[in-house]
Amino acid sequence: MSTTPLPTDAPQDRGSEQSLEQKALAGLSQGQLVRRRFFRHKGAMIALVVLILTILLAFTSVGTVVGGTGNLEAGPDGALRVNGFRIAGWWPRDWFTTYPIVNGGLPTLNLFPFSIGEHPFGQDTLGKDVFAQVMRGTQQSITVMFIVGIVSLVLGVLIGALSGFFRGWVDALLMRFTDVVIIIPIIVLGSIIGKLLGGANAWVFGLFLGILSWTGLARLVRGEFLALREREFVDAARVAGASNGRVIFRHILPNAVGIIIVNTTLLMSAAVLTEAALAFIGFGIQYPDVSLGQIISEYREAFRTRPWLFWWPGLFIIILALCINFIGDGLRDAFDPRQQSKVSKRKAARAVAAIPSAQAPIFVEGPTSADDPEGVASDDPAAAARERGDQP
Repeated sequence: MSTTPLPTDAPQDRGSEQSLEQKALAGLSQGQLVRRRFFRHKGAMIALVVLILTILLAFTSVGTVVGGTGNLEAGPDGALRVNGFRIAGWWPRDWFTTYPIVNGGLPTLNLFPFSIGEHPFGQDTLGKDVFAQVMRGTQQSITVMFIVGIVSLVLGVLIGALSGFFRGWVDALLMRFTDVVIIIPIIVLGSIIGKLLGGANAWVFGLFLGILSWTGLARLVRGEFLALREREFVDAARVAGASNGRVIFRHILPNAVGIIIVNTTLLMSAAVLTEAALAFIGFGIQYPDVSLGQIISEYREAFRTRPWLFWWPGLFIIILALCINFIGDGLRDAFDPRQQSKVSKRKAARAVAAIPSAQAPIFVEGPTSADDPEGVASDDPAAAARERGDQP
């Protein structure tokens, strides 16, 4: 009796034909798939944590001002204070008061051994605390960033959706208006508005930038709507009696949310750099308020003697821009259906072990010479001759 190994690459069941990725994602909704891919994007997760920590540090350290003009005024005791309701923070110094110069104005922050000191980011020539100024400037940049994102999101989605869905004269009218806004240089118009408003606060400045930054998003949304409105699920919704508003917001818009979110994050990142550029040339947020670009512009003459006045505001501009870009990159990968998550070696080994076709070879009894002489002869001619009693 002989044994013949069966081929181990033959599938034993239908489940073994599925890829490991398909088995891992079986039964998950589209939202769960997006969250799963986003949370597994290491760069996006690190950037999200850093951005949250930066926001908490900026708004809890020196506090923030709600309402009012933001200008400085003398209090009953003669000390300067900000017009508006100020929520105090845990840092004892503010961004507009001059303090006695400590350590020659050098940063008192030490890493080994770790100590913060009285002025961790140093002081300027007047004695103002650079840490408080940078934190206030970071607040302004974050405020502008989110306002630009919200305004651009609303305008871009609304105009792009109406243009792509209705087409015809609505599309022509809205796209010609978009073309007019596109040709307006944001830097030049921002300089004019900033000069006319005399250094507007972050809310007004962010609103202005958002009104001019939605054009690219509107064109992308229009293209998505032009493609999606011809799909079968839209025709089914129309047959079921759905109104135009329901088709737009309940059927087409959820399928375009990926490209909308990704491009909104890119607009927010660009808003940080635009605000810093306008403040640097003197047309953004101006004294007595503070922005990161204004800090760099104010101390640009002291680059050789006091370089730390540039390090810290420049570092926080880079942190904000990079964090938003990495988060946008993670969202792009999460909403892309062609992206596949990586399966760890341990999970892959378990999945392979669970497939019967990948186990050890299975031996079964093969045909003997009495049952199939031809089969034996085909395997070993000498053995077949001995079975028949032939002489060599």
